[in-house]
Amino acid sequence: MTNNIHNILIVGVGGQGVLLASEIISDVAMRSGMDVKKSEVHGMSQRGGVVTSHVRIGKKVYSPLIQEGETDFLMAFEQAEGLRAINWMRKDGIAIISRSSLVPAIVTSSKKFTYPDDAVAEIKKKLAKVIAVDADKIAAELGNPRLVNTILIGVLSSYLPFDPNLWIETIKSLVKPKLVDINLTALERGRDISHETIHT
Repeated sequence: MTNNIHNILIVGVGGQGVLLASEIISDVAMRSGMDVKKSEVHGMSQRGGVVTSHVRIGKKVYSPLIQEGETDFLMAFEQAEGLRAINWMRKDGIAIISRSSLVPAIVTSSKKFTYPDDAVAEIKKKLAKVIAVDADKIAAELGNPRLVNTILIGVLSSYLPFDPNLWIETIKSLVKPKLVDINLTALERGRDISHETIHT
């Protein structure tokens, strides 16, 4: 954390719920009385392109953009995107990585980018604090593959200084009513994971 500001970088590909995740995190922070700034890049987000969101939380935040090397928390909904974002991390930052493998459009359109064999292993070589989550598997067990973002939010929530009830209230306000219960279950599964040993 730099200057009492939490810097959170969320990365993934279109359709994974990156933008909803940033909205939920920002809303929880604002409900806690914190200042929040966020910036989103969603080029080709409807076509499986790369999606990135910067969220900065503190008593007073002046810029929505995280400086490279200053990210406290990386949430990667897709492991290769997590690896591509690694240079944005502080050395003591925490990376929460879904083991999901979704080859983004850049792979098929560029000869300069090749998909890594094991992106999580590469991330662990560069960071001491990595939580790798089988989010796709958990989401499938819960009956909805779109729950990956809520599972990772649950992991992150245990590391932020906000009342757990605020996460519940925010999900109830931002998620469609028929999906609230399953999202709250996913949130709790994520919180359970965060209490396990790092480097799982």
